[in-house]
Amino acid sequence: MKSITKPLLFCTLFIVPLVGILTISGCASTSTQSGTGEYIDDSVITTKVKAAILNEETLKVAEINVETFKGVVQLSGFVNSQEDIERAVVVARSVAGVKSVENAMRVK
Repeated sequence: MKSITKPLLFCTLFIVPLVGILTISGCASTSTQSGTGEYIDDSVITTKVKAAILNEETLKVAEINVETFKGVVQLSGFVNSQEDIERAVVVARSVAGVKSVENAMRVK
């Protein structure tokens, strides 16, 4: 009887809790990459911002690059004036889904 009790006690005290801890830790979310839905949302936002910039007469000729990650839009490239930079930022902020705008544009 004692020979059965020790392994059973060992399993109860060590193995079962260990399996439980490993199972729970395996369920923890540690994703740092965007999912497909976020990627599509960012692509839509990028397209809308580019279209909005092209609709602005003064910004049509500017060399503005648009990138989006998790709703944060980054504008980079070259424009003709500080006013063009400010206008591009305002236009980008007005697009639905944009959480914030980071400006990396420079005047030529």
